[in-house]
Amino acid sequence: MKQIILLLTLLTTSHLFADIEKSKAVYAANCAMCHTVDGGNALGPDFNMVSYTRTKEAIANYAKDPDAHYKEFGYSANAMPTLPLKDEEFQNVADYINSLQPFKKWMIKKKP
Repeated sequence: MKQIILLLTLLTTSHLFADIEKSKAVYAANCAMCHTVDGGNALGPDFNMVSYTRTKEAIANYAKDPDAHYKEFGYSANAMPTLPLKDEEFQNVADYINSLQPFKKWMIKKKP
């Protein structure tokens, strides 16, 4: 029984790793020229910070239509181009960005 559980865990983990690798490839091809993931200097914000402060859904919505969502992100103007990606690719990018930070700003317990 332990072997079956271990096998299922390995299969699930490798599937998730494969999905993130696919998502990372979409990032590299479409986002990396303006956004870093390691604290470097770039035109757009580092995706580690985006991951920490935004939900996956908000990231996907903003990436898909930045003109409609820039104010929700607190920006006074939009500098991000509208990307010619498919819905699945926007979700892939959001999955990758979301995977960068396991802890999120909204997880911080507030004192009563």
